[in-house]
Amino acid sequence: MVTIKSGRWRGVGLGLVLVAGIGVGAYEFLRPPATDHLTLYGNIDIRQVDLAFNGAGRLQELRKEEGDPVKAGELLARIEPDTYQDLLSLSKARLEAQQALVSKLLAGSRPEEITRDRAEVEADRATVADAEALFNRNKELVKGGAISRQLYDDAKTALDGARARLQAAEQTASLTVEGPRQEDIDQAKAQLRADQATFDLARRRLEDTELKAPADGVVLSRIVEVGAMMSPSNPVYTVALTDKVWVRTYIPETDLGRVKWGMTVKVSSDTDPGHLYDGWVGFISPTAEFTPKTVETPELRTQLVYRLRVLIRDPDDRLRQGMPVTVRVPLGG
Repeated sequence: MVTIKSGRWRGVGLGLVLVAGIGVGAYEFLRPPATDHLTLYGNIDIRQVDLAFNGAGRLQELRKEEGDPVKAGELLARIEPDTYQDLLSLSKARLEAQQALVSKLLAGSRPEEITRDRAEVEADRATVADAEALFNRNKELVKGGAISRQLYDDAKTALDGARARLQAAEQTASLTVEGPRQEDIDQAKAQLRADQATFDLARRRLEDTELKAPADGVVLSRIVEVGAMMSPSNPVYTVALTDKVWVRTYIPETDLGRVKWGMTVKVSSDTDPGHLYDGWVGFISPTAEFTPKTVETPELRTQLVYRLRVLIRDPDDRLRQGMPVTVRVPLGG
């Protein structure tokens, strides 16, 4: 009886060992392989800008077609500049006139003007002296009845007038020597600044008749045609900027701690999987959101994820807006 029971327990033990071995083998077979990188999926994002004139006028020229590359500062279109050129010429003439007036006030009186006013003072003094002599003679004569009272009164009036003219001439000569008042100079300078501002504004408005590219890019669409009336609310071109190209992707919360700002990555597209682009993690969203439907992750569709922005170094024209790409983030073991 003991022998039979011992054999039975020995068989049970062997069975348990066999089951355990099968479980371990199955676990090893089904366990996901360890990887040294994280794979993310996303889409290419390229900034786009609608370009419009900062002014109004009739469209005179268009230089680019859809698909044409553009460089920063390159002339793309122009509206008729005649009206703005006339405004610039008018403001320039007013500015030059005011500059001349300020220069005149700052220079003060010319020597010839001082000499002229002093000569007028001397002439008026001589007139006063003659008028005094005539008045004194008539004053004595009227006492003796040699002349009428009217002649005496006329001599006195002439003397008073001569003295008044002398006083006015002296004041004029003094003001000529002193030069313009400081208040007049300050007023002229203020008007000069106003005229300078008007001229600068007219010049900027003339410059705004030319539409230039703000950065390197590619023309996506040409919206209007020559002859159309333009305003700041009417775009002329839509341009895709190529100075910054990035990937918009998402990472699940379970992997968030494995990715840091500035980590280098590799990016590939379905069009050319063998061509890898260098990039780095440039932004990690501080808030979670639901997985967008455009992100193809088979098991994380309904889970919360964090948005990442991966900047691509040295992008080329093979990367287009919205293109799906794969991002490989090396984890460094």
